[in-house]
Amino acid sequence: MCFALTRRMRCAGHVAHMVERRDVYRVLVGKPEGRRPLGRPRRRWEDNIKMDLQEMGCGGMVWIELGEDMDGWRALVTAVMNILFHKMRGIS
Repeated sequence: MCFALTRRMRCAGHVAHMVERRDVYRVLVGKPEGRRPLGRPRRRWEDNIKMDLQEMGCGGMVWIELGEDMDGWRALVTAVMNILFHKMRGIS
């Protein structure tokens, strides 16, 4: 889980810098169209990023705006990596 979290957050920073016309941006941020079977809605990639930020205590922030600030996003990803490292090692 922890490696997927950091990978997802790094990728989110790259996506935040993309222009809205780019296909990758539209696929990862866009809302799927059409009908789907009954049941719980599937989580989108963007929903996972929001949940990751909420888990790290940054839930009230808009991730796309946060990701546009390259230095700020890098600091956030580094902080998340440090928190996860300490959790894995059992260090307080």
